[in-house]
Amino acid sequence: MKKTLTYIMVFLATGFAACNNNKPGDQKSESNAIKNSDATTSNNAEHKVEDNPNVNTSVKLEQVFADPTYQLTGVAISAKGRLFTDYPLWSAIYKNALVEVMPDNQVKPYPDEAMNSWKPGESGKNKWVCVQAVYIDDQDVMWVIDPAAPKLDKVYQQSYKLVKINMNTNKVERTYTFEGGAVDEHSYLNDVRVDTKRQVAYITNSGTGGIVLVDLKSGKVRQVLQNHYSVHTDKDFKFIIDGKEMKQDGQPVKFDSDGIALSPDGDWLYYKPLTDTKLYRIKTEFLRNDTLPAQKLKGYVEDLGKYAVTDGMEFDKKGNLYLGDPQHSAILKMTPDLKMTTLVKDARLIWPDSYSVSKDGYLYVSCSQIQKTPEHNAGINKRTTPYSIYKIKLP
Repeated sequence: MKKTLTYIMVFLATGFAACNNNKPGDQKSESNAIKNSDATTSNNAEHKVEDNPNVNTSVKLEQVFADPTYQLTGVAISAKGRLFTDYPLWSAIYKNALVEVMPDNQVKPYPDEAMNSWKPGESGKNKWVCVQAVYIDDQDVMWVIDPAAPKLDKVYQQSYKLVKINMNTNKVERTYTFEGGAVDEHSYLNDVRVDTKRQVAYITNSGTGGIVLVDLKSGKVRQVLQNHYSVHTDKDFKFIIDGKEMKQDGQPVKFDSDGIALSPDGDWLYYKPLTDTKLYRIKTEFLRNDTLPAQKLKGYVEDLGKYAVTDGMEFDKKGNLYLGDPQHSAILKMTPDLKMTTLVKDARLIWPDSYSVSKDGYLYVSCSQIQKTPEHNAGINKRTTPYSIYKIKLP
């Protein structure tokens, strides 16, 4: 997960016809598949997960890393098979922010120990403060999101950043900062996807709700859709997991825009709040158009209806979208024609959090066990197994 703790889709007749005949990257810009012209009407249609007779027979989990002590969230696998994970600074039980997983279940601080050595009171501009997500793009370049908000508090000394790392040299190539006012100290930069062709990064803000765009050439930062309902969790949704409503400090947990995925052609951005079941998408051509008025941009958001409470999500090269389902210890697969099935269901999938697809066709998934932590159980740690990363051979 992500700070973010924020089935499914019965299309309107016209919307279903439009979507059923097109893949995510093929749809017309003016698709009316559940797009609301007034940008305020929510689509509450539910889509049931279709039966998968092969669930848990053709697909198996294989554990590739386990940490008995420190809570991990992100996962990324490089084209050369190097595996990385990150540890946000959410509690006093903390050691490194970003590591490379080595043989024999060992880890190495990445890119070096110095960058992982931040302490309160020090500058966080050139060190990891609270890494939330790690992502490797289609050019095998690493991108790291540091919301710099220790223990999910306010941003520390404007240290939030997006960091580009060359994995051939294991050196930072560029750091993008967010000091220009596009996001504020209550923002929590959560997850990132990068369009290498168009040189744009898309980031979810789960703290206050919004989609942040970074022009990777100029460094210009914009935040959009902050006032649209698609980036804000449904206040009336009750998040039930492990048989009870998930709470913190006695209050229901509510987190805004969290999960994000970019279609293989880069034409569509999918996103959702964490603590409800809604799923949304928008053509990236509209997001990238910085002359488009905010109200008009809202009208291009497509509300796909209700799916599942997922944290992260990711596309494979075929255009299938994979989402977690922590309420049922499962991973779901949505095909390009928007049909949903259960890929795998396994009790070990305790809060499937983040995803990465390897060059040889495996889906890697991290399990952060967020619902087991003391913060959500009246101070009691209910975790009984290590935080883990698994891989699954995709069909």
